Amino acid sequence: MMVAVIALSIGSFLAVIIGTVSGMGGADFAQGVWPAVAVTPYFGLPFAILLLISLVIVSAKRRTREAAANAQHTPPRKAQRKAPRTSQGK
Repeated sequence: MMVAVIALSIGSFLAVIIGTVSGMGGADFAQGVWPAVAVTPYFGLPFAILLLISLVIVSAKRRTREAAANAQHTPPRKAQRKAPRTSQGK
Protein backbone atom coordinates (compact mmCIF):
# COMPACT_ATOMS: atom_id res chain seq x y z
CA MET A 1 0.00 0.00 0.00
CA MET A 2 2.81 2.35 0.90
CA VAL A 3 4.60 1.71 -2.39
CA ALA A 4 1.37 2.28 -4.33
CA VAL A 5 0.77 5.62 -2.59
CA ILE A 6 4.34 6.73 -3.30
CA ALA A 7 4.11 5.62 -6.95
CA LEU A 8 0.78 7.41 -7.42
CA SER A 9 2.13 10.60 -5.83
CA ILE A 10 5.31 10.60 -7.91
CA GLY A 11 3.31 9.83 -11.05
CA SER A 12 0.99 12.75 -10.33
CA PHE A 13 3.96 15.00 -9.65
CA LEU A 14 5.55 14.03 -12.96
CA ALA A 15 2.22 14.53 -14.78
CA VAL A 16 1.99 18.08 -13.46
CA ILE A 17 5.59 18.77 -14.48
CA ILE A 18 5.04 17.33 -17.96
CA GLY A 19 1.77 19.28 -18.31
CA THR A 20 3.48 22.51 -17.32
CA VAL A 21 6.39 21.94 -19.70
CA SER A 22 4.00 21.17 -22.56
CA GLY A 23 2.38 24.59 -22.18
CA MET A 24 -0.56 24.12 -19.83
CA GLY A 25 -1.39 27.16 -17.74
CA GLY A 26 -3.02 27.59 -14.35
CA ALA A 27 -6.50 27.71 -15.85
CA ASP A 28 -5.91 24.39 -17.61
CA PHE A 29 -5.09 22.68 -14.31
CA ALA A 30 -8.41 23.83 -12.85
CA GLN A 31 -10.50 21.67 -15.18
CA GLY A 32 -11.27 17.99 -15.39
CA VAL A 33 -9.15 15.55 -13.42
CA TRP A 34 -6.20 17.92 -13.09
CA PRO A 35 -7.15 19.38 -9.68
CA ALA A 36 -7.05 15.89 -8.16
CA VAL A 37 -3.78 15.09 -9.96
CA ALA A 38 -2.20 18.33 -8.77
CA VAL A 39 -3.23 17.80 -5.12
CA THR A 40 -2.31 14.11 -4.86
CA PRO A 41 1.41 14.63 -4.02
CA TYR A 42 0.50 17.05 -1.21
CA PHE A 43 -1.43 14.35 0.63
CA GLY A 44 0.06 11.14 -0.77
CA LEU A 45 3.69 11.62 0.24
CA PRO A 46 3.01 12.60 3.88
CA PHE A 47 0.55 9.70 4.12
CA ALA A 48 3.24 7.35 2.79
CA ILE A 49 5.66 8.62 5.45
CA LEU A 50 3.06 7.94 8.14
CA LEU A 51 2.60 4.43 6.74
CA LEU A 52 6.37 3.90 6.84
CA ILE A 53 6.58 5.05 10.46
CA SER A 54 3.70 2.76 11.44
CA LEU A 55 5.41 -0.15 9.65
CA VAL A 56 8.60 0.44 11.64
CA ILE A 57 6.68 0.61 14.93
CA VAL A 58 4.65 -2.53 14.24
CA SER A 59 7.76 -4.44 13.16
CA ALA A 60 9.69 -3.37 16.25
CA LYS A 61 6.84 -4.44 18.54
CA ARG A 62 6.56 -7.81 16.80
CA ARG A 63 10.30 -8.46 17.02
CA THR A 64 10.33 -7.48 20.70
CA ARG A 65 7.43 -9.83 21.40
CA GLU A 66 9.14 -12.68 19.52
CA ALA A 67 12.42 -12.11 21.36
CA ALA A 68 10.63 -12.19 24.72
CA ALA A 69 8.81 -15.40 23.77
CA ASN A 70 12.05 -17.04 22.67
CA ALA A 71 13.78 -15.99 25.90
CA GLN A 72 11.07 -17.67 27.99
CA HIS A 73 11.21 -20.94 26.07
CA THR A 74 14.99 -21.26 25.88
CA PRO A 75 16.55 -23.13 28.80
CA PRO A 76 19.33 -21.24 30.53
CA ARG A 77 22.83 -22.27 29.53
CA LYS A 78 25.02 -23.97 32.03
CA ALA A 79 28.12 -22.07 32.92
CA GLN A 80 31.12 -23.56 31.23
CA ARG A 81 34.02 -24.32 33.44
CA LYS A 82 37.25 -22.72 32.49
CA ALA A 83 40.32 -24.87 32.31
CA PRO A 84 42.66 -24.20 35.22
CA ARG A 85 45.73 -22.19 34.40
CA THR A 86 48.94 -24.06 34.51
CA SER A 87 52.31 -22.55 35.08
CA GLN A 88 54.55 -23.20 32.17
CA GLY A 89 57.98 -24.15 33.41
CA LYS A 90 58.12 -21.80 36.37
